[in-house]
Amino acid sequence: MKLFSMLALTTGMLMAQNKPVEIPLWPDGAPNSNGLEGEEVNSGEGRVGNVTEPSMTVYKASAPNGMAVVMCPGGGYARLATDHEGHDMADWFNAQGITYVVLKYRMPNGNHEVPLSDAEQAMRIVRSHAAEWNIDPHKVGVMGASAGGHLASTLATHYSSGETRPDFQVLLYPVITMDEKYTHGGSRVNLIGKEPSTEMIRKYSNELRVNEKTPPAFITLSSDDTAVPAPNGVNYYLALVENKVPASLHAYPVGGHGWGYRDNFIYKRQWTEELEKWLRNL
Repeated sequence: MKLFSMLALTTGMLMAQNKPVEIPLWPDGAPNSNGLEGEEVNSGEGRVGNVTEPSMTVYKASAPNGMAVVMCPGGGYARLATDHEGHDMADWFNAQGITYVVLKYRMPNGNHEVPLSDAEQAMRIVRSHAAEWNIDPHKVGVMGASAGGHLASTLATHYSSGETRPDFQVLLYPVITMDEKYTHGGSRVNLIGKEPSTEMIRKYSNELRVNEKTPPAFITLSSDDTAVPAPNGVNYYLALVENKVPASLHAYPVGGHGWGYRDNFIYKRQWTEELEKWLRNL
């Protein structure tokens, strides 16, 4: 009975430790606005829209290895796919000893600076809690899927300071470019408008922003992706290689777009195993 009580107490402590915590990004108000107001909209299947109160949900690992990942779900810069491209991956990352953070960021809605400002603030908050969460502030990465991959790669190439620079980046079938030949049309319009200037197109074509200080990258995609064509991830990989930035590219023959952590993606075991090895060797 005594042993059972001790086990129950230990289990309860671990569960309490692993309970996710939601933290507002801007408790005193954001420094910029996209004009959106009203209540958040949940349209089902983990689709969240009209985010007016951005936040981050933190899943702390019970046996932390010092690493943390901030995940940016996709959704075409119109909404967020917070389940299969967000919360569903928490247990997997925690099992690796990694503190996992799901970012609920605001949409541009005419202000292209808004999503990046939320991503930078998430990095600041994570690093400010490094000691409390048993995180090495030099092992904080960013991850993103689809348009969230564009935000993640934007953070990796547009960061404003060492405080917000990610130490690594993980990109799932990412939107990278704003070049209309290869981009995802919805993401482009939602981020920079229907008739963007050449300057804005180049600014957010992240393959053009890579330099020797860009953090190492793990990129995975499907060759038959018709929503976000493979050249997005491939050209980003080539730019990283050209600048001698460590990069790993994994292209699977089928799978289409938007598989995230879903079991029906037949290469789920492969990409997660490759990511596990890559993270272990950073």
